[in-house]
Amino acid sequence: MPDSSPRPPRGPLGLFAVPVLLFALITWQVVADGPLVGLDERVSRALVHPDRFSELLADLGNVQVAVPVLAVALAGVAWLGRAGGVDRWWLPPLAGAAAMVLVPALVVPLKEWTDRPGTPAVPPAVGYYPSGHTATAVVAYGAATLLLLPLLRAPAVRRLLVVLCAVLVLGVSYGLVRRGYHWPLDVVASWCLGAVLLTGVSLLLGRSTGRTGRCPSGTPGPRTDPGGSS
Repeated sequence: MPDSSPRPPRGPLGLFAVPVLLFALITWQVVADGPLVGLDERVSRALVHPDRFSELLADLGNVQVAVPVLAVALAGVAWLGRAGGVDRWWLPPLAGAAAMVLVPALVVPLKEWTDRPGTPAVPPAVGYYPSGHTATAVVAYGAATLLLLPLLRAPAVRRLLVVLCAVLVLGVSYGLVRRGYHWPLDVVASWCLGAVLLTGVSLLLGRSTGRTGRCPSGTPGPRTDPGGSS
């Protein structure tokens, strides 16, 4: 008898669904001043301890720091792809750049709409939700990692790059909360936004490599033998 029980969504829809739903839940709680906001404020009071180290970590999410890292990755991938004769060499860097452009396009209107005040550690103001620094770090460092991974052959180097990306993002997130620049929910919401944008980048990267018959590094990829079965 076939199993009719509901199953979690798979494929691209499933990749987008979880962060979108979580972001919607957090945003609803922030706008409605729900129970999660009270918990968020208690967690913030327990974690806030402004110091120079947390401020330096938070600065890694500055546009002046994170975006140049992505720009170098974009330029390197574009140059290697074009020099290697890769079809659609322009698609991966375009996808990474588009994701970065979408960060302020999404974050700024959300800040104005939610109008959330800052923590007691910063001067009185509003517009702190979601965290622009966190979203910038997630997309800039995450997109750079996604673009560079196909160019690296050694598994250890690939793992190191992923770990470095995670350390940078978590460091920025910790610094923002520890310094009191943002509430924890501001940061988590930006993780969700970043996850959606990076999923889009990943899907475009898969499309660019799946239809060209060549790997991003310019080496021949697997091909289907036209004279045999696929």
